[in-house]
Amino acid sequence: MPNLAPAALPILMLLASNIFMTFAWYGHLKYKGTPILIAIVASWGIAFFEYCLAVPANRMGSGVYTTAQLKTIQEVITLVVFAGFSVLYLKEPLGWNHAVGFTLIIGGAFFIFHKF
Repeated sequence: MPNLAPAALPILMLLASNIFMTFAWYGHLKYKGTPILIAIVASWGIAFFEYCLAVPANRMGSGVYTTAQLKTIQEVITLVVFAGFSVLYLKEPLGWNHAVGFTLIIGGAFFIFHKF
């Protein structure tokens, strides 16, 4: 592994794991004619790689972040990856209401990382 800051490596690994997770959960929607059993098995295969990244990312990240912070990082990454996936892969546009909702969630993340 390259010498990355201990705070950055878990985030990068969570980003990569979310890309796998998003394809596992939603990638099959582009192939609705495929039998559901094949979609499930293919999703499990993709999810294996997601777990190979997410589990060590959370383990390493727990030395730098609280569990609530790790979960918040995960959720923000999930939204960013999903937004890109939805627009670029599924060709489903996102509207202003999605932007407002995502912004509110990211605003909530701000409070997780700050003590008042």
